[in-house]
Amino acid sequence: MAFTTREIDSPDPATRVAQAQGELAERSDDIGEKMVLNMGPSHPATHGVLRLVLELDGETITKATPDIGYLHRGDEKIAENMQYNQFVPYTDRLDYLAPLANNVAYACAVEKLMDWELPPRGKAIRVICCELARIQAHLLGVGAMALDLGSMTVFLYTFTEREKIYNLCEIISGARFTTSYTRVGGQIRDLPAAFIPGLETFLDGFVPQLNEVDSLLTRNRIFVDRTRDVGIISKDRAIAYGLSGPNLRGSGVEHDVRRKHPYLDYEKYDFEVPIGSAGDGYDRYLVRIEEMRQSVRILRQAIETLPGGPINVADWKNTLPPKARVMTKMEELIHHFIVVTEGLDAPAGEVYFGAENPKGELGFYINSKGGGVPHRLKIRSPSFCNLSILPELLPGHSISDVVSILGSLDFVMGECDR
Repeated sequence: MAFTTREIDSPDPATRVAQAQGELAERSDDIGEKMVLNMGPSHPATHGVLRLVLELDGETITKATPDIGYLHRGDEKIAENMQYNQFVPYTDRLDYLAPLANNVAYACAVEKLMDWELPPRGKAIRVICCELARIQAHLLGVGAMALDLGSMTVFLYTFTEREKIYNLCEIISGARFTTSYTRVGGQIRDLPAAFIPGLETFLDGFVPQLNEVDSLLTRNRIFVDRTRDVGIISKDRAIAYGLSGPNLRGSGVEHDVRRKHPYLDYEKYDFEVPIGSAGDGYDRYLVRIEEMRQSVRILRQAIETLPGGPINVADWKNTLPPKARVMTKMEELIHHFIVVTEGLDAPAGEVYFGAENPKGELGFYINSKGGGVPHRLKIRSPSFCNLSILPELLPGHSISDVVSILGSLDFVMGECDR
């Protein structure tokens, strides 16, 4: 899917503050008494190191300037100096609330470059990983939004369920937070015997808890008043700013990459794509609640139809040989050494792959000149695009509405800043 990005001139923070105050002073005769307020970068309502420079007329926002980049680590440049598989752990640190889904999106992009097709079991395992990650991320999005608006109980409910998903991540990968489970061409290992029974137990207990969260918030007078008709994003503006995921669908745009550009055999699963109508914070919340129900629906289908067979592609030139043969045969030992030291023998060319991640469309553009290292790699981070609408969205709202709007957008600065 085509997308555009706008280059942003980003001087240092002190210069930005001076510029904002200078502009305010120049317009002081026209605007009367106004105040410039820094919200963040360390603020409980910003969900990360986001800084908002707000121009206020009383408690009403007249101008909002997002200041990003505090968590920038140069991921895209790092990728140009690493073999394709070596970059997998860095994808964990993008949307660190859904590392399993990040791993899958990146691996699918490289596999598109390699022209590889995963066997059916490998695809089904990745679908399970992606939908678990979606539930995991939406639980934190809904829970943190509720906490920002005063509901501690919902926050505790959602984090209790997230802890159970972490237990499943530990079974499948050995790690709870940064999993690095997926590899280019498949997974590091097949599903352990305890995983599917554990997943079924989780799903059975999760649905009643999700219904409880729904009943606590959806008809709660305080929550509804703080979110309905607040932060309205029209369908046209959502498309113009390149929004994706629940924030786009909350504005009434029926676009889901799993449906529009199916991958991992998503076309074989029966699920609905929830969309909103008003485009306010309440709609974005409702979309995430329903998406968790649809993820449960997909997971149950994946469990019922989980095929047997191999989980990795059968390209013996570019994949590691079985460990038992490496330890007993010289040819496999030499081949193992070559693949580990030189990486994949990727062809020259360029590809783009976008996946429907919890925050929106996470895309990877790869420009290859051949060999085991990409020439260029660009990450299309949904949180970056979703935050780009803040200068238009926030003016006219009060300071208290900023907390509600930021919570409804559900962004992660690790992914935004890359």
